[in-house]
Amino acid sequence: MDFAKFQRLVEARPGFHTMDDPTASGEYFSDSCGDMYNFFLRVGPGAIIEDISYFTTGCGFGTATCSLVVELAKGKTIDEASAITNADIEAQLAGYPEKKKDYPERALEALKVAIDDYRAKVGKGEVPDFGAMTAPERRSEPVAQPPAAPAQDDGKLLIRLH
Repeated sequence: MDFAKFQRLVEARPGFHTMDDPTASGEYFSDSCGDMYNFFLRVGPGAIIEDISYFTTGCGFGTATCSLVVELAKGKTIDEASAITNADIEAQLAGYPEKKKDYPERALEALKVAIDDYRAKVGKGEVPDFGAMTAPERRSEPVAQPPAAPAQDDGKLLIRLH
């Protein structure tokens, strides 16, 4: 597991905020540990996820996993985002500890509920069918990464929580 990246995600929490007036949202509650995951989507022409954020009551692994989902889904179409897999998320951290392997599944379930909410709203006419609109040309700019954690001379990894 890439503990340095995990630490950066937990400290910076990219995408951790509720969104005012999202196009769609979705919530998943984990019976096994009591964590709640909620994703907020702002969808634009071409059904592209222009903005995505999350709120979770989960631990560091829940926060890091949701931040990874934000990185993977932002700028993708609804269909592309719905195709994100557990393996895609695990690859971002070079794996998860055995006892934490269900975190990608939890986060993806919340994303799936948000995507289903979007599709249901389109079907009811509550939001425009952005998929039928021409998408602007996609930019291929890199996703901003949180700053690297300073190296530790004693070989130990320090995790600071805010």
